[in-house]
Amino acid sequence: MAWRLTQTAPFEAENALEASLRVAFESLQPSLRPPFSLSIPTPDQYALLNGAILHGALTEPHFSKTHIKHLHAIVTDGYATFVNLLLDAVLQLYPKLLHSVKTQLLWLTEEMVHVLAIGYDAVLVSLLRQIAAADCTEGNLNLCSELVTLFLKQFDRLLEDAPHVLSSALYAFLRVLSDQFRVCVEKFETLKRLDIEKLETLKRREIHLCVKIVREEFHLCLKIGRDFIRLLQDLAHVPEFKALLQDIVFNPSVFNVVGFKDVSQIYCTRTSSRYSLLRISPEMETQLRFLLTDIKLGHHRRHQLWFANKFLNERDKEFLIVDIVRFICCAHHPPNEIIQSDIFPRWALIGWLLTCCRKKHVEESVKLALFYDWLFFDERMDSIMNIEPAILLMVHSVPKFINMTHALLEFLLHLVDRYDVGRRSVIVKGVSSAFQLLVRKGVVRSLNVLTSCSALNPGLREGLKRLLSDGKVGSS
Repeated sequence: MAWRLTQTAPFEAENALEASLRVAFESLQPSLRPPFSLSIPTPDQYALLNGAILHGALTEPHFSKTHIKHLHAIVTDGYATFVNLLLDAVLQLYPKLLHSVKTQLLWLTEEMVHVLAIGYDAVLVSLLRQIAAADCTEGNLNLCSELVTLFLKQFDRLLEDAPHVLSSALYAFLRVLSDQFRVCVEKFETLKRLDIEKLETLKRREIHLCVKIVREEFHLCLKIGRDFIRLLQDLAHVPEFKALLQDIVFNPSVFNVVGFKDVSQIYCTRTSSRYSLLRISPEMETQLRFLLTDIKLGHHRRHQLWFANKFLNERDKEFLIVDIVRFICCAHHPPNEIIQSDIFPRWALIGWLLTCCRKKHVEESVKLALFYDWLFFDERMDSIMNIEPAILLMVHSVPKFINMTHALLEFLLHLVDRYDVGRRSVIVKGVSSAFQLLVRKGVVRSLNVLTSCSALNPGLREGLKRLLSDGKVGSS
């Protein structure tokens, strides 16, 4: 009888992947011990053998080295079959895996990095997505610790073979650190002394990894784009990151990257959607896409409630809304047939998420996530889909939810004036370009609904008119 991979309730059906790995292991168990067969397996036999070896390596730590030697001996495809199974295990099973199985999975992942197996980079990125937000439980901290250790140990190999993995690690751990500092403050009295010491040690190692990437391989930060700066600013209270920000803004030459002369170059680089996916778990991604693809407006409330109870039911999870909004704006771009249908729209979901914010600073961060692409918008490189939700939320909130329109417009105008005073002209150009494109492409018929809305504060209306006028002057 094979060992189980996951902890499941008695009434819960066995996952199909787990079942297939178990069946493979049970059917081939006698042949998984030396001496190994010298015959060449057929393609079907090869796939079955890979599954059996994976199950054995995950559930038999005392035989793990034997299993990995067996794998090395039979591999004919650069480990692609094995790595695909490993990736499926991460995506489908990781949250429910037994602790011992998780330990083995991370060990196997490093083995695949060591041999530069085909597809190992996808496994590492998927493991980064399994780091839960605002979670100081032992299992989550262990995952962070093991991944930091792996990235530091394999730094040179990853830099040469898969530098995008290091960029992903930087993005993920900057965001994770922000959560960890916040949770540490809010839960300080309830955390045990040992947990606090463990968390502090982990934070120091995560900071070391992030600073190492930025200081030594700054070109990887440029690949992330503008969200790199947004994440760094969340950590400006940490001395190491404050120093990095100061150098980026005031002393960019210290990074020795040819052509990098000003932070505005990072501002004007759109962040790929693959980064916004890093802080959204695969399960959450599935549920969000379901909401925005299959649920009709008017039938969405019970699904919203289920989502909130599942993912936002703890006080510390509130900041996850920032990541969700970035995901919706940057990574979920529905086709026209859905946009023109009665499917629950992105702007409505974001409006609801804003009402879920109980803390003022969280609400401000969510608004920044919503408008961030507006500040540096360039239609030659940016997508109109990134800015569409904000304008539709402002317009559709008139007049019934005018307070929402007021709050969003006020925040946007404040951003234009205060986000980076020294580069205000860049921001004015970006925001006014965003407004102009939204009208030109017919996302909204005109901006009169905002500039002529009597329910809006006259100062806001005038501020918007002035912004649009300044933008036209700057672009002429």
